[in-house]
Amino acid sequence: MDGWVWWLIAAVGLGIPLVLTAMPEFGMVAVGAVAGAVTAALGAGPVLQVLVFAAVSVALIAVVRPIANRARRDRPRHLSGIDALKGRQAVVLERVDGSGGRIKLAGEVWSARSLDGDQIYEPGQQVDVVDIEGATAVVM
Repeated sequence: MDGWVWWLIAAVGLGIPLVLTAMPEFGMVAVGAVAGAVTAALGAGPVLQVLVFAAVSVALIAVVRPIANRARRDRPRHLSGIDALKGRQAVVLERVDGSGGRIKLAGEVWSARSLDGDQIYEPGQQVDVVDIEGATAVVM
């Protein structure tokens, strides 16, 4: 068999773990193997084929991977559950003090208590949710 066929077999072999593990590095090395196959098809020797394979693979990993990591890190974070409720405003429905009360938070009625036990909030006031402890919102 010709050398380029071996390179394509290697590229397919590297593509399988890419699909199974979703690790893009395998794809970048597979592209390097395709570059080695093209080099072999053009009639270059084995040393040049391996150098092209290594250069393309390393270049892709060195350039693409930091870009992908930066894009993943800079992606906006979507909060859910109680984390999405922290920091939101609510309306006091029943007097809220250190021992309890009721608020309307995100369209739902929640039990609440004030962060500072001495602070009292009257119905109709706006409060900020500081924390959620079980089914009780801690407000200020």
